[in-house]
Amino acid sequence: MDENFKKYSILAKFNVSRETCIVFERFISLIIEKNKEINIISRKNDEISMIRERHIIDSAQAIDFIDLNDNICSDLGTGGGLPGIVLAIMMKNLNQSMKFKLYEKSHLKSDFLRDVSRKLNLNIEVIEGDIFKKKNLSSDIVIGRAFKPLPIVLELMTKNFANYKNLILFMGKNGKQILKDAFKEWKFEYKEKMSLTSDDSFLINIKNIKKKFD
Repeated sequence: MDENFKKYSILAKFNVSRETCIVFERFISLIIEKNKEINIISRKNDEISMIRERHIIDSAQAIDFIDLNDNICSDLGTGGGLPGIVLAIMMKNLNQSMKFKLYEKSHLKSDFLRDVSRKLNLNIEVIEGDIFKKKNLSSDIVIGRAFKPLPIVLELMTKNFANYKNLILFMGKNGKQILKDAFKEWKFEYKEKMSLTSDDSFLINIKNIKKKFD
């Protein structure tokens, strides 16, 4: 584990302990095992080292935008629990009681998420179904990684969430242009931070979303 622990050193400023890294490694093992049956992640990228960097460390860095005093974090289209399960692991090991609501359409992935939550003893609720059909949602934090294009997520926030504080999204290499285009129809405040895992990517923390022409 010592060699693996060094790989997580990039997360040191987030107080990620050795115990947390051990749980990350358990989660990676569960992903690899289940990936033999269903596509939790792309099978091209299911080597341990690839999962560790592209999924675990990438997801974990979102904690920089999270207020540890908040109570609920909702993960939109969580898939294999990325970033929701990763952040839930971190919160548990920081002795935080934050609850994670993982929204997932796939029945098979939802079953996997429930199984992981039981095995790792996490404060998670898996909500199976189409989030676009759920109304009056409430959450302190809403987060999305590889979910839907920015305009669709902004529309979801205004139509389906009755209450929320902030929205955290992972942006790829075309993110700057996507943001610029979004401001043609939307108003919102945001902060950004560069990704730890890719020079072409960044994360944004959005607040006060409003459509310009409503």
